[in-house]
Amino acid sequence: MSSILPQRHQRELPIERLILAQPPGAEAIEMDVLFVGAGPAGLAGAIELAHLVKRDQAAGGAMADLNIAVLEKAGSLGEHNLSGAVINPRALRELFPRLKDADFPFRQAVTAESVHYLTPSGSVRIPTPPTMHNEGFYTASICELVRWLGEQAEALGVNLFPGFPVDGLLVEGQEVRGVRTTPSGLDRDGQPGGSYQAPTDLTGRVTVLAEGTRGPLSQAWQQWQGVKGANPQIFALGVKEVWKIKRPLDRVIHTMGWPLPSDAFGGSFFYPLADDLAALGLVVGLDYHDAALDVHGLLQRLKGHPLFRPHLEGGELLEWGAKTIPEGGFYALPSRRHGDGILVVGDAAGFVDVPSLKGIHYAIQSGIFAARAIFEALKADDVSAGRLSAYDRMVDASFVVQDLYRTRNMRLAFKDGFMAGGLKAGLMSLTGGRFPGGRIAMAADAATPRETSPAEPLVPDNVLTFSKVDAVFKSGNATRDTIPSHLLVGPEVNGPVAEFYSHVCPAGVYERVGDELRVNAPNCVDCKATDVLGPRWTPREGGSGPKYRTM
Repeated sequence: MSSILPQRHQRELPIERLILAQPPGAEAIEMDVLFVGAGPAGLAGAIELAHLVKRDQAAGGAMADLNIAVLEKAGSLGEHNLSGAVINPRALRELFPRLKDADFPFRQAVTAESVHYLTPSGSVRIPTPPTMHNEGFYTASICELVRWLGEQAEALGVNLFPGFPVDGLLVEGQEVRGVRTTPSGLDRDGQPGGSYQAPTDLTGRVTVLAEGTRGPLSQAWQQWQGVKGANPQIFALGVKEVWKIKRPLDRVIHTMGWPLPSDAFGGSFFYPLADDLAALGLVVGLDYHDAALDVHGLLQRLKGHPLFRPHLEGGELLEWGAKTIPEGGFYALPSRRHGDGILVVGDAAGFVDVPSLKGIHYAIQSGIFAARAIFEALKADDVSAGRLSAYDRMVDASFVVQDLYRTRNMRLAFKDGFMAGGLKAGLMSLTGGRFPGGRIAMAADAATPRETSPAEPLVPDNVLTFSKVDAVFKSGNATRDTIPSHLLVGPEVNGPVAEFYSHVCPAGVYERVGDELRVNAPNCVDCKATDVLGPRWTPREGGSGPKYRTM
């Protein structure tokens, strides 16, 4: 057995490609505010800003109409969004105070739930931890929610630009002036082909980074500005499937234990979406120790467990996808999420509470606060960091940071294993987070050594279990085969490291061929797992990647 330290084989973030000290081009599109990413945070921010302008004008204020743009890398809204998801509706109620819960695009109200500890052949139902109660919440498809939010934004006059990923931030001094989009139509060598379209510059007085988990622009801006959290951000990888089922699921189910090893943090979820539809997924922290651990493979094995199999047998896999999730919590939040002409919201800022398995309503709320800070800054004709710091003050005083502070060490407690972590987390719940008092220090995921071991082969039956290649087909991935690779491989990638990457990636992007690494870039579903532990992810042409419908 040997050891792999992922950070030794990872390239540095290509900050010179992401932070561009260049003036906008002569044909730059002028906007007032730019939102990079059409997820819940970006769309909520655009909607709230449009609301504020209309309210000001109705009250006789002097605010003129604003040109608000939301740029999205997916070809259509929702195609790159993935979450469990059980949604706390409080932020949506604030964004749309005149609507009722029944007006939102939810699937079902949570009427029952259970938590189970799994063994290979059985399960023990355990009391639902206080942080995981979901009464009053709703199951949902985040794809459907995002499409609905897009309709509300368009009705308010917001400009939506799907198929426009952003390649870099245009900066002058310390100020962000706008963005440059990613070119399209390049061949494998990065040269313009017959369908080439040059990048487009867009300017804005404020740019909001709502690019989701492990966003390259957010990483680059924080590194450029020297912005850090008390702990580095850590991540989990979630692999999810949507099934057409014959036996209805009557409750929200969460599990822990098998098939995960005892030193890995994570668990599964099984959510009803309709009488004949359910979402199943497995989430695993990327600080695990076994280099052969494969989240996709573990999910396939999970489906054969007696808790799940009776619901899935005779059904059909409709959709598959994967995504990373920020798990560092309170101590991994950036020390500031504002700068000259820029704000960072949602998953890009790390607003996820792992003990409650929630992030969507925090993302929406952060977008609302960003809009309010931007509105006041534009009224004052001052978009400096000092003026935009109002955003951080609103977030820090809100339930967003209060919730994360209350559970500040719960995820971190599991770095020493499941049993010890469970005991510590229980004590933290009993003491309202006061135990153990101080911060539990964490290393970045890539700084965790991995021990090599033989991998247990998966032999899919193509009925209940599926290979990675077949799973990627179910993601709707339609990336053209001749696209240049957007994945930057680091130094000294030998055979064992290549094997490690092949297990990390749920989409079969990486293969070990002899002692070398083969990269199948078109397979990528933008989950960003290897951006955490291996080859860096960079933006690629618009519309590439998955085309999720009900994730």
